[in-house]
Amino acid sequence: MPSDLAGFLVLSIIVIVTPGPDTALTIRNTLLGGRAGGVATAAGVALGQATWSVATSAGVVALLVAAEPAFVALRLGGAAYLVFLGTQALWAAVHGDRANETAGPLHKVRLRPPTALRQGVTSNLTNPKMAVFFPSLLPQFVSASGTSFLALLALGLAFSLMTLSWLTVYAFVVARAGDLLRRSGVRRLVEGVTGAVLVAFGVRVATTAR
Repeated sequence: MPSDLAGFLVLSIIVIVTPGPDTALTIRNTLLGGRAGGVATAAGVALGQATWSVATSAGVVALLVAAEPAFVALRLGGAAYLVFLGTQALWAAVHGDRANETAGPLHKVRLRPPTALRQGVTSNLTNPKMAVFFPSLLPQFVSASGTSFLALLALGLAFSLMTLSWLTVYAFVVARAGDLLRRSGVRRLVEGVTGAVLVAFGVRVATTAR
C-alpha cells in the first residue's frame, strides 16, 4: 500500500496542473473539435499515462530508459510529433480562414473524437519525460516491503485519473468560451499560441538530455 498517499496526491496535483504539451494539445483540439474533441484528447492522454503505469509497474520502462538507443529514438520521435502538431496549428492560424473559404461551409475541417483520442495517446506515449517521470515518482510513495506491481499500478492509475479530470475541466472551459474563441481573430491567435507552445516543447524535448 502507498506509504504517503497525501504526499503523492499533493505532488501529483502540482505536476498535473502545471501546463505542458498535453494541456496545449487539449486546448488546441477543443478549438478544432469542440468539447468532444477536448475530452477525447484528455482520455487519450490518460490512456497513455495508464500504459506508462503498467509498463513502469512491470519494469519495462526501466529497461527502456537503460537502453540508450531506444530512449533516444523515443525522445526524437516524441519531439518530432509535437513539432508536427504545432506546425499544423501554426498553419491553421495563418491560413485557416482562407482554407475554409476555399472548401466551402459544408467542408470545414473539424477534428473528430477518434482522431483527438489517438493524438492524445500518441503525444503521451512518445513523451520521454513520462519514461523518466513514472519510475522516479511512483516508488517514492510505496513502502520498501510493498514495492509491488499492484501498489505501483494503483498509484499510476490514480495519477492518470487525476490527469483525465483536470484536462477534461480544460476542455469544458475552452468549449464554454466557444462563441468568443470561434471568432476568427481570437481563434487564430489561440491556435498560433498553442502551435508555438507545441513546437517549443518539441524542440525542448529534442535538445534536453535526461
